[in-house]
Amino acid sequence: MNKLLVITVLVALFALSAESFRVPRQVDEEEQGTITKITDTVKSYYAGAVNTASDYLEQIKGLKLEEKAKNLYTETSNIMSTYLGIAQDQLYHIFHH
Repeated sequence: MNKLLVITVLVALFALSAESFRVPRQVDEEEQGTITKITDTVKSYYAGAVNTASDYLEQIKGLKLEEKAKNLYTETSNIMSTYLGIAQDQLYHIFHH
């Protein structure tokens, strides 16, 4: 799911950057038809959605979830090994004394 989102965002950014290389023609506002206005509105909404998705991706990267998960695993492993060692010592002393 995350890969699909990243690919979608990258394709959208590529499409928007490729479109920016076009040279706009000089058009009077009166010549713009309804379809052109609708197209411009849809493009602006699309650009807003792409920017929002990019912001969300940046926020997710900013959380550093992967690093937190690794730290949690390491700390949990250390704690478990300590308590298992204590339990092993207790069992040894119970059965051998």
